[in-house]
Order: sequence, then C-alpha cells, then structure tokens
Amino acid sequence: MKNIFSTRAGIIAVGAVIGVGAALLQYFGNPPNMGICVACFERDIAGALGLHRADVVQYLRPEIMGFVLGAFVAALIAGEYKPRGGSSPLIRFFLGIFAMIGALVFLGCPWRTLLRLAGGDGNAILGIAGLIVGIFIGVLLLKNGYNLGRSHAQRKAGGWIFPVLMIGLFLLLVFQVSFAPGGPIFFSAKGPGSQHAPILISLIAGLIIGGIAQRSRFCTMGAFRDVILIKDFHLISGVAMLLVTAFVTNMILGQFKPGFEGQPVAHTQHIWNFLGMALSGLAFVLAGGCPGRQLFLSGEGDMDAAIFATGMIVGAGIAHNFAMASSPKGIGAFGPAAVIVGFLFCLVIGLTQRDKISA
Repeated sequence: MKNIFSTRAGIIAVGAVIGVGAALLQYFGNPPNMGICVACFERDIAGALGLHRADVVQYLRPEIMGFVLGAFVAALIAGEYKPRGGSSPLIRFFLGIFAMIGALVFLGCPWRTLLRLAGGDGNAILGIAGLIVGIFIGVLLLKNGYNLGRSHAQRKAGGWIFPVLMIGLFLLLVFQVSFAPGGPIFFSAKGPGSQHAPILISLIAGLIIGGIAQRSRFCTMGAFRDVILIKDFHLISGVAMLLVTAFVTNMILGQFKPGFEGQPVAHTQHIWNFLGMALSGLAFVLAGGCPGRQLFLSGEGDMDAAIFATGMIVGAGIAHNFAMASSPKGIGAFGPAAVIVGFLFCLVIGLTQRDKISA
C-alpha cells in the first residue's frame, strides 16, 4: 500500500496537523507560543524527575510520550520497526546535550521557533536565521565527509526500551507518584511548567503527531538541510505549512500578539537568540535529525536516536543547574561560555569524524 504521508500532499497535511494542533494545545492550556516544543517539554520532564530544580519548569509532558509511542505503533503497523544502533552513541549523547543547551539559550526547539513566529514573536526571526546558519555549517561538514558510521541491527527487545520508558513516565504522571516528601516527582505550581492542556488531549495529540510524522519523515532540520544540500523542497513544504496554519489558527483564536518585547518565555538578546539556535542547528545536522525527528526515530527502534534524546534531557538538567539556560530576564550567566564550548565540540566532531579528507 502506498504511503500517502510520504507524498508532497501528505507532508503538507502533516505540517498542517502539527501547526493547528500546536495552536490548539496552547488554547487548551499549554504555555503561550509553546503549544509544542520538544526541547522545552524535555526540559520540563528533566525538572519533574529532579534533574534540575528550576521550580517553574517541572512537568511530565504527555506530548513527548505520545510522539514516541505514536511513532512506535505506526512503525509496527507499517513493518518499519527495526531496532538498530551502535553508530557513535557517546558522541550522539553529547550532541544531544549541546543541542539542548543551545535551545535553552534561545528558549525553544525548531518547532517552537516557528510557533513563536506564528504567534507574533519577532525574536524568533533571529532564531530561524541562526538555525539555518547552523544547518549550513553542518551541511559543509557533510560535504567534507562527516559520518558517524553505520548503525547495526539489534535484537527486537532492545528497541522497546525507550517506548517502555515513555509508558513508565506516563504512569508516573497519571498516578502523581511521589518518592519522597516534596518530590520527586516534581510538578510546577507556577510558571510554564504549571501550564498544560488536559492530559488526555495532550496524549492524543502526541500520538497522532507521532504516528503521522513517523510515516512522513517530518523533520525541520532535514527540511532546511535538503534545500541547502540537494535543492529538494519536499520536507520544507510541510514546515512552511506548519508555520502558515499555526499563524492562521492563532489569528482565529486571538493568540497572535506581534512584537519583540514582552513575548512569553522569550528574551530580546538577539545575538544569543541567533547563536543559541545556530549551535542547535549544527548539532541536529551532526546527529541526523531535529529533536522531534529523533523521538520519532526512537519509536521505530533507533537506539542512537534514543541516546540523543536522552542526552537532550540530561542537557536540560545541566543547563539549569549550571546557569546556562536563559529566562525572560535574559541569558544565563554561563550561557555564552556554554554556547562557545558547544560550537568547539561540534566543530571538532565534524572535522574528525570523516570518511575522507578534503584535498
């Protein structure tokens, strides 16, 4: 049977579902301009688990669990569940850490960058520009022979680990388990972590998006990479539709508020908005997918993608514990240094992990 989601019309439809779904999740209670943000939601999960103690960003986000489980079910149905791994896992783990640090300096993943723009946040323009520049640098490294090596087939049960982890996190959310007085599990009483759509709505949205994104190979980083590298506009058409439909839905729901100042969970330090997303974009290219794509891949059995996603969760804890993450007041005290170190790490990896040396 033909995979309709892999067609041009299919990828556009997937972008529309994500764009409308994200705006509706905001309407139902998710933070403003953060209907869906993989980096932010993984940061909230890290906080809920006690990996950091920023009490305003702690919540077990069902959307993340839905992304993985939806992709898992879709892959099983389509016969695409293929456990694999072993492609430079430690490097991928650290790429996940630095991708998260860059995202938290900017305050958003590629999806939220688009959603912030669709909600009127002009600061997102710097984030999108940085994302494209980071991806462009990554493409240059790809052209120069960068390769983390092939993954290898693994035993079937190995691919179940990450989906089972997501089920476990969902059960902790539903039953509000507490392991010690005062937590964990931690739940924010104020701030973005306290703002969330009803659990069932969030989970269903995550399952639907996870399923159709797995079938369509939806990836924001991949969209820009393909345009730069091979002039292929297939994936970018879905990304563009995400932006358009989120904007239209925000206008209908009264959620569009244009400007630079006073935007929700955002700051106006433009150079670090740019450089934070540039670091993330570079790390995404080196890892082979944006944070959403990594979750979808982990659902279909890609253990290397699961390691990258785990690195992002750990990176969120590091970013907040060591004053690297930004806030609406501005960048963290050690955010600039962390971005510089992240660029150095990515460039060293990009230049040393090569199949060939340029002439």
